[in-house]
Amino acid sequence: MRHFALLGALLTSLAGGSGAQTALPLSSFEGQVIYQVMPDRFFDGNPANNAGVNRADPRAWHGGDLAGLTQKLPYIQRLGATAVWLTPVYAQQTVNSFGTAPYHGYWPADFRAVDPHFGTLADFRAFVDGAQGAGMRVVLDQVINHYGYEAAAVKLRPAWFNTQAQCDGAANKDVDCALAGLPDLRQSNPQVRELLLDNADFWREQGVNAFRYDAIKHVEGPFLRDLLDRDRQAGTWTLGEWFDADTGTVADWQKAGFDSLFLFSLQDAMKRSVMGGQSLGAVRAVLERQGELPRPGEVALFLDNHDVPRFAQGSLFEDEGRARTRYGLRALMTLRGVPVVWQGTEIAMRGGPDPDNRRDMRFEDSWTPEEREVFEATRAAIAARKASPALSRGAQTLLPTPDRLSGDLLLFTRQLNGQTVLAAWHGGRERRTYSLKLASLGVNWKALAATPSLFAGQDARVSVSGGYLHLSLPARDAAAFRVE
Repeated sequence: MRHFALLGALLTSLAGGSGAQTALPLSSFEGQVIYQVMPDRFFDGNPANNAGVNRADPRAWHGGDLAGLTQKLPYIQRLGATAVWLTPVYAQQTVNSFGTAPYHGYWPADFRAVDPHFGTLADFRAFVDGAQGAGMRVVLDQVINHYGYEAAAVKLRPAWFNTQAQCDGAANKDVDCALAGLPDLRQSNPQVRELLLDNADFWREQGVNAFRYDAIKHVEGPFLRDLLDRDRQAGTWTLGEWFDADTGTVADWQKAGFDSLFLFSLQDAMKRSVMGGQSLGAVRAVLERQGELPRPGEVALFLDNHDVPRFAQGSLFEDEGRARTRYGLRALMTLRGVPVVWQGTEIAMRGGPDPDNRRDMRFEDSWTPEEREVFEATRAAIAARKASPALSRGAQTLLPTPDRLSGDLLLFTRQLNGQTVLAAWHGGRERRTYSLKLASLGVNWKALAATPSLFAGQDARVSVSGGYLHLSLPARDAAAFRVE
């Protein structure tokens, strides 16, 4: 369901600050491509900070760090990403909980220090300088809901946290009760409010361009209003995580002040249609709601991330998983919004639920030829998107297709400044040629000789003649064509 009592209450509390927010210029990531990394699972650049590392244990520290991430910036740049999102790098609780180390960064103990496993604040600054020097923006994950289970603040500052009694008496359990048992911050406490607001200022001073805010569903609305006000004033782009958000939820939060949220409903539809081989109708149903979004070009689009099973895991067969991940990545690059690629998806890495979806990243020297093929297809799709103003930032319009074809064929245009790109997703099991009347599509394009896809290395073609659009499409793939 779109509307929850919780969401309505939070948005009502946020509305009080909307006037101040709309008077300020809006930060934008439209046209960007974000690459998501979990530093511990990316690359080990400094073995000296490997205390407690055990790569054989998927719940232990694995040794990845900021030095390694900085060393691998040329890899991210070669892929074509224009921004890097890091999961939290704060100093974490020093002990394990439930047999798991805080390698992921979501069990903080000190919000303004870098965990020694990742390096130092100077290492973080070196990473920021390196990324921005290479023309990439930096997105930092921010935890605003809780401390780690064993953080010292839990005992030293008990008034900062919601108690079980407060939870029991709360009308809003999602906000006032612990998430997964984590010590739940009471953002209405003035000290907590200032702590968290100042944390954002601190990381901005380190050069961060944008924040991804974790678990906003569980955070008090008035505090979020104040936080977003300050971010807007500072020109910081904001990306919120509301797990399972659909178009309506994303639209409501954009109206409330967030620049972006993750569109989970599209991720689910692509998992079923692109990976699962079901009808493309599920994707169409999500895209049909684009008009509800105040800022559709800012919405975060993804195939998978660190919280869900790998996209390639959706097939029992590795070759199918790779082929359909390539299809999904090409499809992602045709959509309006901000694509987010989780480390390893560009080579169709596999993995089930957490922690299996967080396997160590592998690089060129250990890839199979098939993984290299997926990487090159991803790189080409990103390059085509960046080279085309229409694909990067253009308006998106769905085209009607005959009912008999709609399960296997999805068509839409991307248009900007007189340039039109046709996106064609094909879910059919075999290569097929389609001839569709231009009038039935609602377009009036001029004659066009056979034209290849904008995605290098893809055998797909389009032509226009005699009032018809002709498409030659490979099985289970997505293509993009310049038609005007």
